[in-house]
Amino acid sequence: MNTTHRTRRNRRRTAGTALAGALALLLAATGCSSKADDGDKGGEAADGVRTGPGVDAGTIRLGALTDLTGPYATLGKSIVQAQQMWADETNAKGGICDRKVEIVVKDHGYDVQKAVTAYADIAPDVVALPQVIGSPVVAALLDDIERDKVLTFPQAWAASLLGRDAIQVLGTTYDVDMIAAVEFLTRAKGLKKGDTIGHVYFEGDYGANALEGSTWAAGKAGLKVAGQKIKATDTDLSAQVSALRKEGVKAVLISAGPAQTASLVGVAASRGLKVPVVSSAPGFAPQLMKTPAAPALAAMLNVVSAAPAVSSDLPGVKSMVESYRKKYPDSPVDSGVLSGYNAAQLMGGGLKKACEAGGLTREDVVRAHRAQTNADTGLGTPQNFSDVDRPASVETYVLKPDAEAVGGVVNAEDAHAAPGVEDYLSAR
Repeated sequence: MNTTHRTRRNRRRTAGTALAGALALLLAATGCSSKADDGDKGGEAADGVRTGPGVDAGTIRLGALTDLTGPYATLGKSIVQAQQMWADETNAKGGICDRKVEIVVKDHGYDVQKAVTAYADIAPDVVALPQVIGSPVVAALLDDIERDKVLTFPQAWAASLLGRDAIQVLGTTYDVDMIAAVEFLTRAKGLKKGDTIGHVYFEGDYGANALEGSTWAAGKAGLKVAGQKIKATDTDLSAQVSALRKEGVKAVLISAGPAQTASLVGVAASRGLKVPVVSSAPGFAPQLMKTPAAPALAAMLNVVSAAPAVSSDLPGVKSMVESYRKKYPDSPVDSGVLSGYNAAQLMGGGLKKACEAGGLTREDVVRAHRAQTNADTGLGTPQNFSDVDRPASVETYVLKPDAEAVGGVVNAEDAHAAPGVEDYLSAR
């Protein structure tokens, strides 16, 4: 690891530590604290398998810290239901290590303080967390998760979450996605040296990390970046569109939520700024294709994603969609379903390997997970979990909105690694 890499990693850890420390002081003042250290210290079950918190002779308990009432409630519901479907399927086949899988769900409503309290409640009783929604939530829990050695899959993809044994970012990170987005614009949309691209991004780790990637890639391509920082509460992007028009942008990147993507594209189209727009995966939801912005989205938007479209012909994806529709006929099939189910499958694979090695303690589960260099669920690209400082994958798909397709998108380009990604990761 070079000096720049170490410096940035230390800076990220320092920021995470400071936030977690402040929240810990707040909780202490209100009489709340993590109870993880009070949990079962572990032992050996009758079948000879080492056990610890969250595991007994008949049950493996997993946890989900999700958003069912906040800005990502639709995503949270899809992930929860997909992971419960996986648990039900797994249990119908005999479970894992002759134990039934149970998922304990806590709703934090995308509120960091509520999430910290929920973690304190849930931590003593689970062995791993296959779902934690929100970069700010995970950032606040970094030190607790690492201390408790609870293998955690964030539904967040900021590079600042890398570098910890117990925390696994699945797929790509936001910066890698934006490098792919810039490469797509220069290769497929005709942008050339000297052009300006806009980048509308959320404040916080999500947007900041995405901007790192776009700025780096633009510099390599001789492009200029006109940044527009917004808040999660900003849902009318008229001012940002006006500013980008004045900058003469030839394309726009957006790293925000679905509401912001719809506003950006809809306003841009209505004002004659009909340029290509590329979003990160969290910026699109199939519900957008039932809004007045749908025609503009279909014409102008592409989505870079570590996961394929849920309308994909991949056998694993088709099987998952069929099962989900049967189990939850009144729920839409969106990217959250695929993301949640894939995370659960990957967690299950790690648990099985830990069992085969003789132990289901938290340390055993983390060790088994990190030993995997080619984990493939058939739901996208293979994952390499062996290097804590790298994304598990560097390959991205390009998706295109389609109102008639399952999940509202289709695959426009198959997964591939954008040129320059390895250079970026080596220098980061």
